[in-house]
This record gives sequence, structure tokens and C-alpha cells, in this order.
Amino acid sequence: MKKEKIIFKNSVVDLAQPRLGSKIVYCTDDFFAKASRIISPNDPVFIANKFDNNGKWMDGWESRRKRTQGNDHLILKLGRAGKIRKVLVDTAHFSGNQPDQFSLLATSDADYKKAKWVTLIKPSKAKPTSKHFFTINNNTTFKFVKLNIFPDGGVARLRIYGEIDTSLLNISKNKMINLSSLENGASIFACNNEHFGQSENILAKGKAKNMGDGWETRRRRGSGYDWVMIKCLNGSVKQFEISTHHFKGNYPAQFSLQGIKCIGKDSAIHKILLNSKNWKNLIDKSQLKAHKVHKFIVKTKVQVNYLKLNIYPDGGVSRIKTLGMHQ
Repeated sequence: MKKEKIIFKNSVVDLAQPRLGSKIVYCTDDFFAKASRIISPNDPVFIANKFDNNGKWMDGWESRRKRTQGNDHLILKLGRAGKIRKVLVDTAHFSGNQPDQFSLLATSDADYKKAKWVTLIKPSKAKPTSKHFFTINNNTTFKFVKLNIFPDGGVARLRIYGEIDTSLLNISKNKMINLSSLENGASIFACNNEHFGQSENILAKGKAKNMGDGWETRRRRGSGYDWVMIKCLNGSVKQFEISTHHFKGNYPAQFSLQGIKCIGKDSAIHKILLNSKNWKNLIDKSQLKAHKVHKFIVKTKVQVNYLKLNIYPDGGVSRIKTLGMHQ
């Protein structure tokens, strides 16, 4: 049997996403396309015949053609301060109106108006309708990001992949909280399939908007099952909720939950987590129903900082909530 491909997320999240509270706080110019679109969670689209009062509608940030000295820029406040590991600057659908170059700066100062900026990406050539990926080698916790475009033009999306600095969240020890909350620093380590919906969605707060706002795998045509591994806050799990809202004909038949406490170097953690024998069962295989929140009491007393959600054989989950004592 062909070995299934594993999608490694490596426990980073998009720190620029609005559901973490991230927002554009300053922009020199967004005449053609609003700066707020650059952090939309959706993939950029192109609608051929869509125009507004200022011209062609574009799914991203686009400034007017600059007729003065200088360059355009925007400033993004990160809803959760964190360490930046990778950056994506996407010029999708900007095929002749992309900037000539762009650069990225960041600061850990609380006031961006008086900030000392650190250069993360030096001025780099912007290619038309392309994804520009960068690895960032800086271990500082940043609160604001500044994107410069030279001299003007359009960028579809800006993704700031990193880790939330949980030391700044003032999370009380020995208090019942959601250990698997995206806002509390939880993230996806790996999953085996996310064909229809991103696995990270299950960690978001609130009720899912629709099926696309959950995690959904393709229809399985062979043996096996689908799964996702989650890096969570260290603690002991007391209660677990799993929601199948909006999944009315494509919810999993069953699920199970496992946990493990794993500390060490990345290479060692990979080996430990991918060995099924190392995981402790928190909830045995249990039935699921369509479009419903399911609640379970966890009786197994074990410290965890990683969770593994297994779904049988496939399907969609909209949200999970892992209530436990943070330690």
C-alpha cells in the first residue's frame, strides 16, 4: 500500500490573520484596493469584469501610481506578538501593476509611531503574479510589521508565519482554559490530509461560518483514517468538545483523541510524534453526529503538550475545544 504523505505545519501560524486580532493600522495609500484585503484569510481571486468607482477591483492592496518622491507602505499590528519564522509576499493577479521591489521591517516596540525598525527582508525584486517566500533568522518577539513597496503598486496577500509568544499572554497556571485555542498559542504540527479545509481552522474561537471554515479531508477510498497533530499549551485535559457544525453529510463516523508530553529538539520530536506507540489514549473511539457539538469528560490523568485528533474514516470537523489545567 502506498504510504500517505504527511503535511508538516511545524507548529507555525499566520500571525497576520484577522482572527488573531491582527489589523492594518496605517497605510500611505490604498486608492485602488483597500489595504485590509492583504491579510484576508482567503486565497486571492480575480474577477475579470469587476470595477468600482476608482477603477479595476483587485483582491489585495493596491496604491495609485506615485507621481511624487518616496514609496508606499503599510503597518500591520499583530494581534498576538510572536517570533517570525517565514514570510510570504504574494502578488497573485498583479501582472503589470505589482511593485518594482518590496521590503519588510518589524518592531517589538509598543508604539509603532516611535518604533525602531529591524529589517527582516531587504529590498527584493517583485515578480508579477508570484509567491515570494522568505525564511527569517531572528528570534525577537515582534508586535508590528511594516511592508514597503517601491515605489507603488499592488500586493495580493501578506502572510507572517511564526509562533505566538505565550509568555506575553498572562495565562494563569492551574486554571481551566482552552489548551488548544489558536489565541492561546496552539498550532498545527502535522496532518495527513486537508483537501477541502485547513486543519488550523479547528483551533479558532467561536462557531464556524460554514464548511470552508473547518477542517475537511477528501473521501477515503481505501483503508486507514485521517488525523491531525496539535501543539497545545502544557496541561492536563479535563473536558473535550468537538463540533461538526455545517458538516451534515460529510462528518466523520467516529473520532478518538490522544495526547503526549514531548520536549526536545525538532528532529527528535518528529520521530516521537510520528510513532503511534508513544501516544496515550484520552478518548477512545466515539460516535459523531451531523451538525452538532459533542462534549466528553476526560478521565485519563496525563500531562500533554501535543494532541492527536483521529477521525474515522474521513470527513469534516469545524471546531475543537480542549479544556484543562495549564501547568
